[in-house]
Amino acid sequence: MPHFRIETNVPKSKIPPDFVIKAVPVLAKALGKPESYCVVSVIPDLPMSFGGTTEPCAIANLMSIGALGVEQNKKHAKVLFELVEKELGVSNDRMYITFQDEPTGNVGFKGTTFHSIFG
Repeated sequence: MPHFRIETNVPKSKIPPDFVIKAVPVLAKALGKPESYCVVSVIPDLPMSFGGTTEPCAIANLMSIGALGVEQNKKHAKVLFELVEKELGVSNDRMYITFQDEPTGNVGFKGTTFHSIFG
């Protein structure tokens, strides 16, 4: 159920082919969630400006059911900013991450919602 979505102006050719695979265990560990539920996606090649320049930049969203909060998000931000900077070359001052804590009834899976699965 956790989804880390990155939208960036970084060209697809500069995104390591294994980035999304390498990012899943990082996300799972940070959130304490099973890797089998984690999704990482990258939308490259977007026309994007951050601070008036088109140097590499990104916006990202981390959606999860739980495991988010004021103190937790600080830890998640550290890990995710480091990952994106190392792998995609986007410096931590050229990206925003929004954190979205969804209730179980708002996330569907296997033809139902996590509310039905987890109670």
